[in-house]
Amino acid sequence: MQKGNDATDYDIVIGGAANDKVFNTVELYFDNLIDKKEAIRRLRYEKPNLQMCLRTQTVLDEYLHYEGSEQI
Repeated sequence: MQKGNDATDYDIVIGGAANDKVFNTVELYFDNLIDKKEAIRRLRYEKPNLQMCLRTQTVLDEYLHYEGSEQI
């Protein structure tokens, strides 16, 4: 499989998502501007983010329902 091509057939994928601070820390580490200890220190205190990717029309049709809205 080539990088960027997904050959899986999952309907839903749930997992962690990195924010800009995480990307910045990783970039600083790979550019040798901070060492491993500093990178781990910075990453240790980042709150985890969770993302869901609904990948197929099937999951949208079967599990996603509009229940209404309200103006606030």
